[in-house]
Amino acid sequence: MSAEAPRSPAGSDPVLFDRLIAMASGAWVTQMIHVAAELGLADQLAGGEREVNDLAAACGAEADGLFRLLRGLASLGIFQESSPRHFALTPLAELLRSDHPQSLRQFARMLGDEHYLSWNDLLHSVRTGEGAFHHRYGESVFAWYQKNPRRAEIFDGAMGDFSRLQIEAVLAAYDFSGIDHLVDVGGGRGLLLQRVLTQHGHLRGTLFDQPQVVAPVVVPAALEGRMQVHGGDFFREVPAGADAYLLKHIIHDWNDGACLTILGHIRSAMAPGGRVLLVEQVIPEGNDPFPGKLLDLNMLVMTEGGRERTPAEYASLLGRAGLELQRIVPTPAPVSVVEAVAAG
Repeated sequence: MSAEAPRSPAGSDPVLFDRLIAMASGAWVTQMIHVAAELGLADQLAGGEREVNDLAAACGAEADGLFRLLRGLASLGIFQESSPRHFALTPLAELLRSDHPQSLRQFARMLGDEHYLSWNDLLHSVRTGEGAFHHRYGESVFAWYQKNPRRAEIFDGAMGDFSRLQIEAVLAAYDFSGIDHLVDVGGGRGLLLQRVLTQHGHLRGTLFDQPQVVAPVVVPAALEGRMQVHGGDFFREVPAGADAYLLKHIIHDWNDGACLTILGHIRSAMAPGGRVLLVEQVIPEGNDPFPGKLLDLNMLVMTEGGRERTPAEYASLLGRAGLELQRIVPTPAPVSVVEAVAAG
């Protein structure tokens, strides 16, 4: 391999050349951050700077390799070499601490393993339309997580990491005051529902997800009598009679046929005048950067037909489920609240 970084050809724009090189080598950065998260380096440095040999012994690494990793990360603003071979946290590295309120440690651990390996087969997905994860592992990602509980735990933690700011953005943007009973469909451990109920004291809520997902959930004392936990399968049924059904990052996991099954059950179960609230990244028109455009590719890779959708695609999907799109409420985060009611 060449000892030097590539140089831009004569007559080319060096800024564009360097920019594309940085993008094309982004996989290196993914793995660098992943390894830092796996080793728990930010946790080890929470008390202050440490010498690399001491740090290597504490986290089970080889000192020279760890030094080279940290030097590379420091060049990106993640950690800093505070004195020769001594490293400390930076604001970016703080986000890799397990105890940080905006921690992304589990998210980094998730992206660097089964997600990373599946993205290696993106070409297969683009050529065939088949999910790369299924192509590589021979089953859906959700079935695989059931057989690999350690990775499933990391995935659940990553979703929690990723969700915290989105939850606050939804609460800031959407008015839940006109709802009496809210069902959080596929609501995981109930973080979003608990925050909604805490902010709106009149509301009753039902957390609905697979039995093994909700089994560990303990209703906080402050929400006793207002929050219920219900295990089940949204491909078979959902709790009936509520006036609002909330689905956060559920619809994007599935193809249109599966989505119509889920939405059809909700349409049949909802009380008269009820509404459906989909929290998703709605893809805008045009070429401007938007996280959902990249997340959409991740759904191509990791799921079997999942995708992010445009406003027109949501209107069509909801219409086929007997629902009518009312409005799309943007939030301070990339997600929006897609609100629908029963079609007349």
